[in-house]
Amino acid sequence: MKVLHTSDWHIGRTLYGRKRYEEFGAFLTWLAETIQQNEIDALLVAGDIFDTSAPSNRAQELYYRFLCRVAASCCRHVVVVAGNHDSPSFLNAPKELLKALDVHVVGSSTESPEDEVLVLRNDQDTPELIVCAVPYLRDRDIRVAEAGESVEDKERKLIDGIRTHYATVAALAEQKREELGANIPIVGTGHLFTAGGQTVDGDGVRELYVGSLAHVTAGIFPACFNYLALGHLHVPQEVNGSKTIRYSGSPLPMGFGEAKQPKSVCQVEFHSTAASVQLIDVPVFQRLERVKGDWDGISSRILELSATGSPNGSGVWLEVIYDGTEVIGDLRERLEAAISGTQMEILRIKNNRIIDRVLGQIHEEETLDDLNVNDVFERCLAVHDVPEEQRPELLRAYQETVSSLYEDDVQAE
Repeated sequence: MKVLHTSDWHIGRTLYGRKRYEEFGAFLTWLAETIQQNEIDALLVAGDIFDTSAPSNRAQELYYRFLCRVAASCCRHVVVVAGNHDSPSFLNAPKELLKALDVHVVGSSTESPEDEVLVLRNDQDTPELIVCAVPYLRDRDIRVAEAGESVEDKERKLIDGIRTHYATVAALAEQKREELGANIPIVGTGHLFTAGGQTVDGDGVRELYVGSLAHVTAGIFPACFNYLALGHLHVPQEVNGSKTIRYSGSPLPMGFGEAKQPKSVCQVEFHSTAASVQLIDVPVFQRLERVKGDWDGISSRILELSATGSPNGSGVWLEVIYDGTEVIGDLRERLEAAISGTQMEILRIKNNRIIDRVLGQIHEEETLDDLNVNDVFERCLAVHDVPEEQRPELLRAYQETVSSLYEDDVQAE
């Protein structure tokens, strides 16, 4: 049996104001074709299908059109679990309808862990795979808050809650396999942050929990999983050196920091319960380039790019970071002249030299894209002269508030 593992599509995400629907559409078309060409039997999508909890109509259209296309292909099953960016109620709303297409959706954990244990059957109604479809586990799903508890207490409860949840669904899966009397593989999913996981600056990966962030270790996952399909981190990677515990990574670069990073999906082939994994490279649908240096370095790199262009004719989106010693007041005008008549477009310019010369360390030209929510709050504390000793506790309280806002399901009302 062949299973394809992907995650973190983030359909609807923009890049410095530019919409990217053509890229998302091109990826989903490529994915559907890859499923057909490689004769994939089941597709696992490990969270963050959409970039926001209220996706646009166009984002929804891309998603549902893809599911219809895959349902009509050789692929017998699609399993979709929610990530931290997704609205559980939005994903769950059409689940009964999608089930008719053999698309299984798990938007959130429920009081019945059995809801996350799926037995997938072939055309002859023979069980062929058990999936522990664990979605992103929200704080409120796995931890009961108590007055006066420390950050360490919260973290310990989070880790214990995640461990208990996985142990429960894994035990149910093993029980089902025993009842079926079939030696079939058990696959788990997850959308979380493992200890030691690699991230890239500017990829938009949110820390999931307050405190020391509840990065789980590989030892938290039950040994009965023959493969564990993870989402949340955008860099494709193994967990703790295991070939069968993996992040597929995001299929598209979420920012210029990922521009050079190869993207892939994971093809998992089972022989009985033994899994072998092959990475399938995802093509570049929109070329991104970060150009950094002094003026000579930047202009020569732009000249190189104009000569090579983009392989699919889509042009090149640029982020330009000037850090030369010469102060250039007309940097934007020079850059616009340099790309005139080419297929390049500059999405962002950062003039480090003029910032340092005129503003010192204030960095007035920074945009909100340069800062995360914690940076903004810490600067507010500084501006209002809040005493240093009070700041850590205020920051923790703020982080809890932001975390609860992220986890509110705006589509549930």
